[in-house]
Parts: sequence; C-alpha cells; structure tokens
Amino acid sequence: MRSLADAEGYIGNNLQAAYRTCGFGLYAVELKSTRDLIGLCGLVKRDFLPSPDLGFALLAEFAGQGYASEAARAVMQHAQGTLGIERLYAIVKRGNQRSVRLLERLGFRRQGPYLIPQGDEVELYCSGKGYFAAPAG
Repeated sequence: MRSLADAEGYIGNNLQAAYRTCGFGLYAVELKSTRDLIGLCGLVKRDFLPSPDLGFALLAEFAGQGYASEAARAVMQHAQGTLGIERLYAIVKRGNQRSVRLLERLGFRRQGPYLIPQGDEVELYCSGKGYFAAPAG
C-alpha cells in the first residue's frame, strides 16, 4: 500500500466485506494494558476451502509471548460457540515453524502440502470434525 487511501480501500473492500458476506473476519489484537494494536487474528473464508481458516499475524516484537495463542483460542471459541463452525483450517507457509507449533498446540493436524489457486504450495492444517483431502497439485 502506498497511501492512506490504499489502506482505506483495502479495509473496506476486503476486511469489512468479509463481515458483510460471512458474518466474521479478522479481529484486531490489542494489548490489554495499553490498547496498542499488535496484530490481527480471525477467520477467513476462502473459496477453495470448505470451511473458514484461522489466520493470525503479529508485529515481530510481540511474537513468542503468547499473544497469538491467546487470540487464536478466543477466535476458535467464538467460531464454535457463537458461529457454530465445527471445523477450521489453517494455511501455513513452508518453514514457518512457530506457526506450525502453535497450530499443533491448538489441536490442528497437518493435512499435507496444498497448492493454493495463486500457485503457491503451502501446508494445510485442520481442526475439528472431518477432514478435507488436499493433495498438492
């Protein structure tokens, strides 16, 4: 993004649009003590997956301190308890061991490599009832 207008357009056309069409999206992750924004965590509905996927990203200086775990658990509880979503996916770039460890602690299981429509091969994880066969293509 090159300008405030670009950022506003992205927020309106992507982040807010998800709430209008799906009823969920990405949530801000804040420090409780200061309310400083430190990242995002939430649900993304992708056309190529049968259920939403859990996504999270924190500013580098806040990684490894438990914030992503706390936020992801809250989102998973909201997905199941409020939204009635029984199965979640997660897409991880190859080599992102920190995210893999977090997903495994959250109960996600590796489904294998997966070729997303953009052409990148990622690792696909699933939590909840049932699994989606996702061979890399």
